[in-house]
Amino acid sequence: MSKNVQFSDLWAIILGGSSGFGFAAVEKLAEHGMNIAVLYRETAITEKLLLEKFSKIAAANEVAVLPYNLNALDGPGRESFIKQFIEAAGNKIPVVKLLLHSIARGNLKPLAGTANHQDEANLLSVEDIQYTTYAMSNSLLDWARALLNENLFHYDARIIGLTSEGAHKHWEGYAAVSIAKASLESLAKYMAIEFSPFGIKTNLIQAGITETSSLRKIPGSEKLVEIAKTRNPMGRMTQPADVANVIYLLCTDEAYWINGSIIHVDGGEHCS
Repeated sequence: MSKNVQFSDLWAIILGGSSGFGFAAVEKLAEHGMNIAVLYRETAITEKLLLEKFSKIAAANEVAVLPYNLNALDGPGRESFIKQFIEAAGNKIPVVKLLLHSIARGNLKPLAGTANHQDEANLLSVEDIQYTTYAMSNSLLDWARALLNENLFHYDARIIGLTSEGAHKHWEGYAAVSIAKASLESLAKYMAIEFSPFGIKTNLIQAGITETSSLRKIPGSEKLVEIAKTRNPMGRMTQPADVANVIYLLCTDEAYWINGSIIHVDGGEHCS
């Protein structure tokens, strides 16, 4: 029994929870008594510190935080996780309240070179687009189906994904991710309808520009940061905790009727 009983005996599965929005969600949900299974890809060196953080979060909130350092983007990895997850729960089948898709993995290349130079090796390929789209969009469907097939979802479950303003405007080197995010927005709309008979609500969060490790990989991200600092009407940039707060809110009983929505969590940044 967790210290905070709001989400006692319920679980969140977070795909991509070692940093940024995913890790912030681990911290926030644990504070409210939710047990968490976290999937990520880290080296042995970086994982050591991460495991220490997870251990402290679990102890402070009297919840389970189960780490899984595996590839969430292939069938064997998914099957391995589900088997381990069920076994770790012991005699009691785990009940999943939330599936959070926070995978940030893809290619950041231009579509075309300069007028005088076309280096095919450094341009975005069809394979790059396919990989990025699966990682940041279509993999969510595979995960949702896998959990549904194992009857692991709560009768009032939530699926949450993360989109971005870059799905609708040009950012340098962001084409593959933009295509993936646009795909995710369409996918979430259909999932909201076709998964609703099972009690599952599917929503997306569009966060404002946030200084995360994923953002720093985008070419010209420094410019995005500077613009966001002056553009945001609240006078500051979005922080991972802002997004984690809304992820928590969407898991509450009061959010039961929110389905198929894209929720802006940016302090009004998208309005300016």
